[in-house]
Amino acid sequence: MSTVTAMWNIVGYFERAMFAILGFVLMVIGLGLGVTVIMLPVGLAIGLIGFVMVVGALFAHIDQT
Repeated sequence: MSTVTAMWNIVGYFERAMFAILGFVLMVIGLGLGVTVIMLPVGLAIGLIGFVMVVGALFAHIDQT
């Protein structure tokens, strides 16, 4: 394995980890906004976007060939 390939694998891992963490943060923000009745639609949208980000980071796999 070359150094460039190893670096791309490490960077790819950290990109997916940061994407999952950001998605989790968005889910928590959406939950906090959803508690109030006035901000419920915005909180629901932000929470679902965060959920999609977490699921995408955990299960999506894109090959770079």
